[in-house]
Amino acid sequence: MRKEYQFGTLAVHAGEAPCLVTGALDTPIYQATTFASANSEEMAAIYGEQKAGYMYTRYGNPTLHALEEKIGALEGGEAALVTASGMAAISTAILGYIKAGDHVVAARSLYGAAYHFLDQKLPRMGASATFVGTSRAEDFERAIQANTRLIYFETPSNPVLDILDIQALASLGRARAIPTLIDNTFASPALQQPLRLGVTTVIHSATKYLCGHGDAMGGAIVGSKEYISLLVHEVIRDFGAILSPFNAWLILRGIRTLHLRMPTHCSNAQKIAEFLSHHPKVERVNYPGLTRHPGHELAKRQMRAFGAMISFEVKGGTAAGATVMDRVKLFARAASLGDTRSLIVHSASTSHRAVPRDQRLAIGITDGLVRLSVGIEAVDDLIADLDQALDF
Repeated sequence: MRKEYQFGTLAVHAGEAPCLVTGALDTPIYQATTFASANSEEMAAIYGEQKAGYMYTRYGNPTLHALEEKIGALEGGEAALVTASGMAAISTAILGYIKAGDHVVAARSLYGAAYHFLDQKLPRMGASATFVGTSRAEDFERAIQANTRLIYFETPSNPVLDILDIQALASLGRARAIPTLIDNTFASPALQQPLRLGVTTVIHSATKYLCGHGDAMGGAIVGSKEYISLLVHEVIRDFGAILSPFNAWLILRGIRTLHLRMPTHCSNAQKIAEFLSHHPKVERVNYPGLTRHPGHELAKRQMRAFGAMISFEVKGGTAAGATVMDRVKLFARAASLGDTRSLIVHSASTSHRAVPRDQRLAIGITDGLVRLSVGIEAVDDLIADLDQALDF
């Protein structure tokens, strides 16, 4: 599909076309592990990749291919690969760049499981990571070593909403011939497209905003054709983190309304962040849409809107934060994000449980920090829910 179409058109149409056999308008769910060939010659040609075709879902599936085409188009990438989960996308993408003896420079403010993978799993494979405690590109440059083979970061970051300069880090990577890898989950391609700012590769937890309905788990990697081909042949087939065709179909369905959902998510979040920032029982609010946020101006330049993720500290620390969580009625106590429904979570005991406490505190994940994933409900009802929860 032509990439000059606008985002909403790509969200609906990219990667999908009526079925050539039946005319079905919706992409079929090819719930098959194995695909038959017409004869031995064709089978050999498909296995040898001399002929396009499908043989085994771990090696490719038409429903997965449609989703890859759609996500690749939305991010403006040459190619895409979908995986069984967001963490499968993170680990697969990193393993495509890193081998024993290599080094990664990573932001310190990361999703907890990603931090754990870099901090604990890479050393077992003979590689290492250095974590940068600021958002300044010059500090990332200072952390580069002779064996650095990857710069890894996310923006906005989970859960303290740090904003990193995508273009500056991409330029740093190009200048030093080091690939840059960004987790774009919090923003989604509806709000920012890092490849257009020079980043090498983008990853997503497709479970979140791409799916949007909390009913399917998946991940995605978008980059050059050469790199995606390497992942297909050298990583994903051997590690086997393959997305199920049914989940791929659910995520395809979810993406068709991404451009409609995100404005409501973001508008609701802005109003809630402003409400919380003036509440006498709230110590601080992390949301880039607030002018006092240190990354506000940068976020204005590199994002179309400020997203739907908020974290805040209730005065009174852990006990006060727990009280708010226990008193909410509309916000679901659930450790995910990007759902049409609003969610609330205590980051220190869930998503960042594996991060040592001193390191959590260093990046602002205090014991009482509460994170909101703002949904698409009526915003006045959400504000009223938080208001009554804070009335203690």
